[in-house]
Amino acid sequence: MAREFSRTRRVGQQIQREIALILQREVKDPRFGMVTVSDVEVSRDLNYAKVYVTFLQLDNDPERIKEALTALGEAAGYIRSLLGSAMRLRVVPELRFFYDETLVEGMRMSNLVTNTIREDKRRMAESGREDDVADDTTEDNA
Repeated sequence: MAREFSRTRRVGQQIQREIALILQREVKDPRFGMVTVSDVEVSRDLNYAKVYVTFLQLDNDPERIKEALTALGEAAGYIRSLLGSAMRLRVVPELRFFYDETLVEGMRMSNLVTNTIREDKRRMAESGREDDVADDTTEDNA
């Protein structure tokens, strides 16, 4: 039976869970507040891990996001040491933090769809009224 996920994917998922717990319980830094770890991509040799995060309290402010990523980068060594204690790995990957824009982009796309639907309904309602007015005038002329 073939494995459903590769080892790097399984390790990435475990690292994601552990880093989320570490950030929630161990790392207290007001610069990034509440952090969500949305994904972890681990290199094939397990030496590097890209950690994708979102910040719930930064209101998509680019300056604050940059500052929060800097704070996470400064804490990466500490997080890595805690990760090494929590997981059994021969080599604990070097952590690199990146802001995950997919959530923001998804919300933007959802808003676009919602606005388009609202606009279509408005146009249909207006054209329906115009058709009713046109029907009334043709009946009056007959």
